[in-house]
Amino acid sequence: MVVLDKTVFDLAERLGEQLVTRGWFLAAAESCTGGELAACITDVPGSSAWFDVGFVVYSNAAKQRTLGVPEAVIAQHGAVSQAVVEALVRGIFVNSEADVAVSISGVAGPSGGSLDKPVGTVWLAFGLRHEPVETLLCHFSGDRASVRQQAVRVSLMRLMRLISD
Repeated sequence: MVVLDKTVFDLAERLGEQLVTRGWFLAAAESCTGGELAACITDVPGSSAWFDVGFVVYSNAAKQRTLGVPEAVIAQHGAVSQAVVEALVRGIFVNSEADVAVSISGVAGPSGGSLDKPVGTVWLAFGLRHEPVETLLCHFSGDRASVRQQAVRVSLMRLMRLISD
């Protein structure tokens, strides 16, 4: 369940204003957040003027089938990895009209973590069409809902920074 706080709503609203000013569209690929980022964005009235599409690619097969993440990349690095979130952003640009893309893959918990990737490990990737993809590794704390909400908030903040640069 998405509980949209005012800070997240304000971030999404400001992001939308910046995208509209530039005439750009955003698209997202979400795994551990399960569409929460897209839900936050579409809670903003008028977001259809700047949000193109959200892909919820929860399973490895969906990442491969929907956005073209190579099976070998997932096998070598795991679904929660820099290589996978970069591939997701590239897949967004192939499968959307977006000018700006974000992808999220992580371990929200309460189980599923490992020594290398404990619960709270989240990889994010951000990109502008025809520009290099930027990535960010985060280690969030808290329960499943908290990890997911933190991933959404950080994604919005980094998107603001990306389009402001």
